[in-house]
Amino acid sequence: MIRKLKSGEYRIYSRKKNSKTGKRRNLGTFKSKAAAQKHERAIQYFKHH
Repeated sequence: MIRKLKSGEYRIYSRKKNSKTGKRRNLGTFKSKAAAQKHERAIQYFKHH
């Protein structure tokens, strides 16, 4: 899941919440939405290969 931060950057969060903290895991911060989407696709690829 990609969310826009107040700083204008985009951050990828895990889809599931962490059971210990109740928050989502930060999977990286990017300057542009396109870069974040590209990396998210890479994450999904590695999760299934």
